[in-house]
Amino acid sequence: MSDPRSDRFVRAYLKTRHLVLLVELGRHGSIMQAAQAANLTQPAASKLLGELEHALGVTLFERLPRGVEPTWYGKVLIRRAGASLAEMDAAYQEVMELMSGLRGRVAVGAILTPSTTLVPAAVTLLKTRHARLNVSIEVGSSKQLVERLRAGDLDIVIGRVVDGSIADEFHFEPITDEPHSLIVRAGHPLLGARGLDLAELAQQAWIVPPAGSMVRDRMASLFLTQGLEQPAETVSTAELPVVTTLLLGSDMVAPMSVELVKPYLDSGLLAVLPYELNLRMDVYGIITRRHHQLSPAAEAMLGALRETATRPKPTARVTYIKSV
Repeated sequence: MSDPRSDRFVRAYLKTRHLVLLVELGRHGSIMQAAQAANLTQPAASKLLGELEHALGVTLFERLPRGVEPTWYGKVLIRRAGASLAEMDAAYQEVMELMSGLRGRVAVGAILTPSTTLVPAAVTLLKTRHARLNVSIEVGSSKQLVERLRAGDLDIVIGRVVDGSIADEFHFEPITDEPHSLIVRAGHPLLGARGLDLAELAQQAWIVPPAGSMVRDRMASLFLTQGLEQPAETVSTAELPVVTTLLLGSDMVAPMSVELVKPYLDSGLLAVLPYELNLRMDVYGIITRRHHQLSPAAEAMLGALRETATRPKPTARVTYIKSV
């Protein structure tokens, strides 16, 4: 049963201009700059903020010599305000879509592997059915993308919910885990080697994802549990074009999903080292917000993703190529 005081607060105090001001304060950390962004005068912005704090009985922002900083309460309200405004934008978009047939836009976030495999295939399928839909795709880490989903900036994410404390906010549809192998150029000296071990591989030059990524952390743990030093020569990047170019032009090795570089493996440009890495990621899947009604455009994208994810996947050719 809802608290009647909560209903009175929302209806009597909370207006759209309050929400806009909260979001802009969170972005700028300055009442003056937030007021300008919200098309308010600075005194009006200060008054609105004071009204909110008085109604709630808490301090939302600490006043500092050079701006303001949200308190814990302020951070909660900023996040909720952003999501509310995004909902209003989505409502407007949905009305426009219903008036003019299925068009509009959908924002999708994806981690690296599905961003190059599942998502393009799903978008291609979607476009055959709804050519006027505008799809934006953002690639990043699961943590970054899920936060943007929470804020209402994204409609759907293909990734992992890595923070268990917020897991109940989302609906998760598992797709697959992500087994990794060591990828090298065709003709790499180690392709003809027998009995490769991790100690020998640690002496190679490696391409690794940035610090804090799941692959990087699990590779570090792998070396550590076998009593080995981390590779001394590394290049850190998550950009697929950079990784493949480096691999093709050097003897570097990279732990990667085979699915991610399937075209290079099929063409014989890259190969898989004959070493069982035993490196698997947690299952990734389709993430949406619970208790949130997707727009028709987002529903169509979700359907395309589900349909594409259940199609049989062609197997990449991973024959070990011996050096000559």
